[in-house]
Amino acid sequence: MAERGGRQIGFDVDIKPHAYDPVLSPEYFEGVLARRMIAFLIDLVIITVPIILACIFIFLFGLVTLGLGWSLFVLVVPASVVWALLYCGATLGAPESATFGMRTVDIEVRTWYGAPCYFVLGAVHAIVFWVTISALTPLVLVVGLLNERRRLLHDFLLGTVVINNERRAALLRHAASRGV
Repeated sequence: MAERGGRQIGFDVDIKPHAYDPVLSPEYFEGVLARRMIAFLIDLVIITVPIILACIFIFLFGLVTLGLGWSLFVLVVPASVVWALLYCGATLGAPESATFGMRTVDIEVRTWYGAPCYFVLGAVHAIVFWVTISALTPLVLVVGLLNERRRLLHDFLLGTVVINNERRAALLRHAASRGV
């Protein structure tokens, strides 16, 4: 039997370039690491306060029910994980692509090719962040100092980049053009 031409094995991949170049647009990366740590602390408070209030409620409910209500403490850890994942997924998946802490300090999460974040990526971002922080605490932050896009370890694993939002980047661009 005669062969009619070459067969293609595999698939086509459209490789997209990085959307944010730190050499051409340094305003997107200026001060991101420090403000990222501040945003983390703000988000930690936002996630922790409802959990503490739930624990107080369960404690008081246990007093009223003569100790029976304290069995609800078993649900605190799973509910905390669900709450944190919902918070990160919903806020990072919002049009701003940023948690409330990130919005406060004018940073946002984008894919490496510039697309906004979405719910699943936001939730997975939180999971991978907590896993890498738990296993490699100091190394996660050191990685950000060693690359020009200031990406942390979990950003590399997920293909994300944290940048200044457009408003802050425009202010930095304007300040740089004036020589301030």
